[in-house]
Amino acid sequence: MITAIATFRLPKALTVDEAKAIFQGTAPRYQSQPGLVRKYYVLSEDGLTAGGVYLWESREAADALYTDAWRAFVTEKYGTAPQLVYMQSPVIVDNPSQKILVD
Repeated sequence: MITAIATFRLPKALTVDEAKAIFQGTAPRYQSQPGLVRKYYVLSEDGLTAGGVYLWESREAADALYTDAWRAFVTEKYGTAPQLVYMQSPVIVDNPSQKILVD
């Protein structure tokens, strides 16, 4: 599996409630994304950095989302371009299911 971490520095700080409202507005677009296992929306404690942590079945599935159109959407929505880092996720501890997943 692949974890992708997308972050972007915001032009002004958001409160948790402001971020929650924005994130809830974009969340449905990810519900049917092929290969996406889970997405966490994140906001730094100072409210100046936001982003997402995505768990993917494969790098190919991740690459299908992170297109120029996606980057343009994020840039327009938040006023800044996203930074993206890919990481291998060879072992995942899934406490709700009481499983350790090995890729």
